[in-house]
Amino acid sequence: MDELELEFELHPQLAADCIVLGDFPVSRLLLLNDANYPWFILVPRRAGVTETYHLSDEDQCILMKESSFLASNLADAFAAKKMNIAALGNVVPQLHIHHIVRYESDKAWPAPVWGKFPVQPYTAEQLDDVRSKLEVLLAGELTFELH
Repeated sequence: MDELELEFELHPQLAADCIVLGDFPVSRLLLLNDANYPWFILVPRRAGVTETYHLSDEDQCILMKESSFLASNLADAFAAKKMNIAALGNVVPQLHIHHIVRYESDKAWPAPVWGKFPVQPYTAEQLDDVRSKLEVLLAGELTFELH
């Protein structure tokens, strides 16, 4: 295990707003606790990383593979019209990549989702449904450890 991984801590804002779902080889997978949209976040488990170019070349490649794998599988499992993928970091500096499943029927379509509507936390039943989909969906090419 790399020293940067040993020192990794999830930013307090992400810890407060998200549910930890599991780990890919480089990234931790989070679910934003807002049932308005299937909104997932990948966070590289590397201390002090605020930009993709701060990662080693190898970690950059793995992160891109994890992101593409996640997006493709989320699009299929959640029947997305469009996948919105972004790494902004203006509020939370820790590198994190949003993967938001969008539908023409979602509340904010076609506008961005940020701050559009009040957060609706997941119910236990909704969360179980998301976890069940992920368990099937992420059993594949990449190693994924469900939490």
